[in-house]
Amino acid sequence: MASRRKIAIWLGAIAVCLLAGVVFLAPIFLNLDHYRPEVISYFEQNTGKKVEIGRLSLTFFPQITVHMDGFGVKSPPLFPPSYIVKVARTDAVLYFWPLLRRNVVIRSVVMEDPEINLVSDPDGPWNFENPETENSKNTFPLGIIDKVVMHRGSLIVSNLLPSDAAGPVVFEAHDITSELDTVNLAAIVNPTSPSLNGQGVWKAGRLRFGAVETTNVNCKVRLESKEIFFTNLSAQAYSGKTTGEFSVNLTKKTASFKADGRISGINLTQLLAGFNETRGRISGKLEGDLKLAGDIEHTVSPLAGIHGTGHLKVTDGQVPSLMLNSNLMKLAHFNDLGPAKENPSSFKSISADLELANLRITSKAIDIDGYGVDVDGSGSVSVSGSDDLNYQGVAAITTKQGFLTNMFGRLEGAKLEDGKLSFPFRVDGTIDAPKFSKGTKKN
Repeated sequence: MASRRKIAIWLGAIAVCLLAGVVFLAPIFLNLDHYRPEVISYFEQNTGKKVEIGRLSLTFFPQITVHMDGFGVKSPPLFPPSYIVKVARTDAVLYFWPLLRRNVVIRSVVMEDPEINLVSDPDGPWNFENPETENSKNTFPLGIIDKVVMHRGSLIVSNLLPSDAAGPVVFEAHDITSELDTVNLAAIVNPTSPSLNGQGVWKAGRLRFGAVETTNVNCKVRLESKEIFFTNLSAQAYSGKTTGEFSVNLTKKTASFKADGRISGINLTQLLAGFNETRGRISGKLEGDLKLAGDIEHTVSPLAGIHGTGHLKVTDGQVPSLMLNSNLMKLAHFNDLGPAKENPSSFKSISADLELANLRITSKAIDIDGYGVDVDGSGSVSVSGSDDLNYQGVAAITTKQGFLTNMFGRLEGAKLEDGKLSFPFRVDGTIDAPKFSKGTKKN
């Protein structure tokens, strides 16, 4: 019995040594980089794209892992020369038991410094799609991956112009950290796939959509059939913060987006610095809620078709071009601006609903609490470049005037209530050259 036990111990020790030898020596004898051309060919056949791999290696401890350096996938000939994705280093952990049946099943993928560049053609396709999969059952060789992790990534999304020249960048994010579960690579490259492609958490150090930038972005992300959903989103922006949801739909020929957000503490001077046409025209702190949507057109102004609704409030600001208090006082022939003497362009708050459509912002109810003037109004302003104004309202002079001033004001059409004069007015012209006049809107 003792001898049998010794034999079993020796056999166990030999088995451990053999296993250790396989684990530590197999990578030496199994030079995975030798098969790099075959691996590249396999990727190219299943993606329909040109693929680059700088080096392949294999380790068995602590898990069977394929290491890939210098991985790149190029855009198809329909697009300008570029990479869809470039990854400095990729580590793919494999399941052991499927390998015994000659099946490659990936447990997890970790990507270091990935660069993702997504481009849309005016005719509809994106550079990451594989058109050959539309009428076939061909699937990506790696299938579903349990977990995909990204460190220090970047993402850039743009459209081609009708001339097939490169258009402006619509969306970009940098310093991305993300962790996605159940990622279906076959669905991502297949334009007809109806499945969920992955979901998880997503962070970015900096994100820009159009001309609006945010930092320290945190959200949940869900990838569906040619749709991306960012939910529970929070970010810092222009000394304030924003929360909400954002989604992009790629199912149609022209991509579209939806945004539902809440903002607070936004510094308007900083925000408008990114918009040349409105820079320096209004200052103050901005808060409110917005719902925006629109197509991302293949033009030099891809977001010109944005439409939406919301309610915004600006506090403790100035509108230098309007000189609201000064111009309204002049209409009533008053010189006493009360507390607004030193800065007649300033206001306590402006609150308004808004509707954005056809490059015009329309407000049905505007409430301005100025220094010495209160205004209730409505109207619209063009954001197409002409900047024409079309507003009307009723201004109340909150600074009490003398008897003679009130009398002459009433003779000119003003109303006197509780010792305060009010009168109707119009604002026409443009933002840079507004024209104030007394009376109601012209027909």
